[in-house]
This record gives sequence, C-alpha cells and structure tokens, in this order.
Amino acid sequence: MINRRKFLESAALGVSGLALSAYTFPFASANADKKKLGVALVGLGYYSTDLLAPALQLTQNCHLAGIVTGTPSKEETWKKQYNIPEKNIYNYSNFDTIANNPDIDVIYIVLPPSMHAEDSIRAAQAGKRVWCAKPMAMTVEECQNLIEACRQNKVKLSMG
Repeated sequence: MINRRKFLESAALGVSGLALSAYTFPFASANADKKKLGVALVGLGYYSTDLLAPALQLTQNCHLAGIVTGTPSKEETWKKQYNIPEKNIYNYSNFDTIANNPDIDVIYIVLPPSMHAEDSIRAAQAGKRVWCAKPMAMTVEECQNLIEACRQNKVKLSMG
C-alpha cells in the first residue's frame, strides 16, 4: 500500500524529471557535440537531495555534473553517490571559479529564498545559465540586479 508521503515523493520526482527535460530540450541542438547539459546544484538540502539529484539521473538532456555546498561533510557523500569529479565540487568561497569549468553548463540555485539573488547573480557572472527555485529574489531591487547580471553576461535565467 502506498502512503501519502510516498505518493508525493514519487509525483515530485516525476514532475521534476519532466521539468528538467523540458528546460533542456531547446538547448539540445546547441550542444550537439555534448550528449547532456551539465548541471551543478547549489544547496544540497531536501529538494536537491531527495528530488532533483535523483531526477537528474533519469533525464535525457542533462546530468548532475557538479555541486556547490557549504557543508564539507556532504562533499564526499555526493562525490561517491553521483560519481562527481573532485574538480566539479565547489564551496561558497571558490564558487566563482565554476566559470572556468566546461563540464558545467547550468547552475541550479536551490537555496532558501533569501539567498537566491546573491548566488544567482554569482552564477550569471560566471557566464552559466541560471535555473533558480522560486522566488527569484526577495525585493524588486534584487530582481532587477539579477536580471541585469544575466543581461550583462548574456546568460538565460529560468525559474522553477
């Protein structure tokens, strides 16, 4: 018998997988030489751990290529579980060097809402496509700063 919690987890996993596939479809032809877009998750809480990372294993057009975490103990666990190379593991101090990593095409911001703007702007400044959980920011000014960072760095911003 399936309980409510298991049903919701299964449904969320399916929806996340479909959503991630839908986001990447338009970029498949732009990356014909790469089979899948490399996604780095920023923030490894419940949503990333229990929903996004498993969903990324099921998508056709993207894969989990890297992580950004403020918790060093999570690095080894994620590295082993998802076969993430050491060079694709970042913390908040070296996050900006992700700009030089060709394995990572998309940075998915999965942090508490109060942190969305700052790290989305950092992702845009790195020249990577930005996927951000809703809301994109807490104030109009933060939203404008994020949009401007994306415009200046010629990167796309998607909200999920």
